[in-house]
Amino acid sequence: MLTNPRRGAPLAAQVADQLKALIVAGDWPIGTRIPPEHRLTEELGVSRNTIREALSALVHLGLLEARPGDGTYVRANSELQVSLGRRVAEADPHDAFEVRALLEHRGSRRAAQHATAEDVARIREYLERRDAARAAGDLPGFVEADFAFHRAVVIAGGNPLLAELYQHLSPVITQTISRTAALHDDRAVHDLHHRLVDAIAAGDPDAAEACSVALVDEGRDILHGTAA
Repeated sequence: MLTNPRRGAPLAAQVADQLKALIVAGDWPIGTRIPPEHRLTEELGVSRNTIREALSALVHLGLLEARPGDGTYVRANSELQVSLGRRVAEADPHDAFEVRALLEHRGSRRAAQHATAEDVARIREYLERRDAARAAGDLPGFVEADFAFHRAVVIAGGNPLLAELYQHLSPVITQTISRTAALHDDRAVHDLHHRLVDAIAAGDPDAAEACSVALVDEGRDILHGTAA
């Protein structure tokens, strides 16, 4: 809920902080069009110039996106996401793949140590979706399910910051999944995914990490081949 700003501190900064809090808390999810200026002015009891200054600050941070003639939309829910997104967009694809690998290796190991029965069931569900998309030759569905699978593994590791970093790297991760997908000739990769889930379910961190390393090696070989 928005509240009237205190009259001591800069009003625009206070308004920006309130709006940012709504975005971070998920009250305004990514893709949402936020209320128009006149409504924000009425709710907060400040001038339209103050609202515009606050919105401009959040646009500059990358949390909001102004679309002339349409409105202002939530673009990201954290400054970390924006910063990482910009940095990753400038990075060499192989360097970005290496970062993905490090997160998945550690995430797989932690998942085997901390995953609950519900976590394992969720991971298996995404693996089934991946398998179905692969069998159907559905590349977009395959990329979505494969990313969801690996994200679920990292989340199961129980480290929220690690999971957040992985989520923020989603654009480059899905890009590498798309580039390395071999829908009709990935038997080894297919088996490794199933062995990874089995290792997590068995609580075997060494085996889980070994599967993750092998998966990354397979992907790196394909990535190098596509770049050759």
